[in-house]
Amino acid sequence: MTQVVLGENEGIESALRRFKRQVSKAGILADARSRRHFETPIEKRKRKSVVARRNQRYR
Repeated sequence: MTQVVLGENEGIESALRRFKRQVSKAGILADARSRRHFETPIEKRKRKSVVARRNQRYR
């Protein structure tokens, strides 16, 4: 679980920036998106193109 402790004289903006960086580094949002039940057509197309690109690279 990601958490950010505010330091002395640290602004909310910088703490929020650190939190967002930690969340993206941990892959939390990407994991939540991949576990969603419904996938929009754009997301489906994007996922399929990424898989196709990956398969082309390893052939």
